[in-house]
Amino acid sequence: MGENRAVTRRSVVAGAGAFGVTATLGACSSYGDDGSDSATTTASTAAATSAPASASAAASATAGTTASPAGTELGPSSEVPVGGGKIYASEKIVVTQPTAGTYKGFSAVCTHQGCTVSTVTGGKIICNCHKSHFSATDGSVVSGPAKTALPSESVTVSGDTVYLA
Repeated sequence: MGENRAVTRRSVVAGAGAFGVTATLGACSSYGDDGSDSATTTASTAAATSAPASASAAASATAGTTASPAGTELGPSSEVPVGGGKIYASEKIVVTQPTAGTYKGFSAVCTHQGCTVSTVTGGKIICNCHKSHFSATDGSVVSGPAKTALPSESVTVSGDTVYLA
């Protein structure tokens, strides 16, 4: 009962360290009333609400573009030649004009390994990273190594301006 135990520096540091770890772990993993990990749920919710809702929202946030009722302004339609196209690298969009007055939009991210396509010529969208070729009319694969078409993007022309809808 009257046992004398010397308090050493080592026992104080070890005790404080154990308390600190317990407090830290407790703070990092709080649980909601339903037993779910509310810290994880809160972080996931915050990440989801801070991410752009769509490619057009991401493009709106890009410097040099403006939003209008028609969508995000990409540039003058005169820059998109008939039978060719224009790559808007910062928006990751390629706009083609397969026939006069017909504008098509596609993701400029190659479906093979994620490079940005580099040219539009001869009715083809070409990725110089690994030489995948896509149709400027519908984004389909003309020659690989890509196996998946470029995803379509909605574009419109209003007046002399191309917009990402």
